[in-house]
Amino acid sequence: MTRTRREILKAAATVGGTALFAPAVLAQSQFPNRNVRVVVPFPAGATTDMLARLISQRLSETLGQPFVVENVGGAGGSLGADQVAKAAPDGHTLLFHNITFTTTTSSLMYVKRARHTFDDFVPISVGAFVPFWFLTGKDVPGKDLKEFVAHAKSTPTPLLYGSTGPGSIMNLLGEILKRDAAIKMDHVPFRGAAPLVTDMLAGRIHFGGDQLSSSLQHVRAGSLKAMAVATKSAAMPQVPTVRELGFPNLEVQGWNGFLAPKGTPDAIINRIQQQVAEAVARPDIAKRMTDVGAEPSGNTPAEMNKMLQAQVAQVKPVVEELKLVVE
Repeated sequence: MTRTRREILKAAATVGGTALFAPAVLAQSQFPNRNVRVVVPFPAGATTDMLARLISQRLSETLGQPFVVENVGGAGGSLGADQVAKAAPDGHTLLFHNITFTTTTSSLMYVKRARHTFDDFVPISVGAFVPFWFLTGKDVPGKDLKEFVAHAKSTPTPLLYGSTGPGSIMNLLGEILKRDAAIKMDHVPFRGAAPLVTDMLAGRIHFGGDQLSSSLQHVRAGSLKAMAVATKSAAMPQVPTVRELGFPNLEVQGWNGFLAPKGTPDAIINRIQQQVAEAVARPDIAKRMTDVGAEPSGNTPAEMNKMLQAQVAQVKPVVEELKLVVE
């Protein structure tokens, strides 16, 4: 049988398209084929851990394999991130990180001893946006950040501020506040938000920052005081923003989301993102998030990547200016 040139070209395009499409389809159809390890680079008990477990439980149900959360704390979240960066790019090891990812990674790259770089990861989806806020113990003078700064200036000895580790977002913001307000504070690093909050409750730390969800119950109970929020919070609309109080350099967007090792197939990335979006849109899961001040997202890899690029552009120059170092 003689075929026309058009028929030959059409057949070739079909075969070529199938060949190109087949690996993606195969990768997606076979994922996951065993347990998926979800690394949370902080101790259990705080916002990032809670959100990771909430979403992972639903992913286990919809994708048919256990999504097992593992806490790998230390070095402002960089130890856990490093494990994921070196994992096989097959979707079976994921990172669930937060805003600190941009500061610790920028710091490691600045001092040229990076365990990983931004290029070692592929964004998947933000599970939830969570406002970041600044806190004090109930006995620390001042009703807002402006009054706290006035108190810090009046004390003969430096106050103590806590963070989730050297190079973390609170370490960066604490140093920015010291610079912009011309106050003295000494930095006390913790392995995560939970122990930091514990020490603020006990009065051993005067000032700190945290994702709103981790400490909302303590603020509502009156055992901690909210000095300011980095961005407006629907859960605590009465708390002024840092911009309203005259500290615009402290304005950052808090987030918690999934990343995968570089080289993970697009089909797997997209499948996880779709399931994350479905999970956080469920009324029961969305309510549990909003009850603790989190805002469900489920955005696309491209949207998450755009957000990360903007945040890196915001924090990286300041990390270098202040010589922020991860230990």
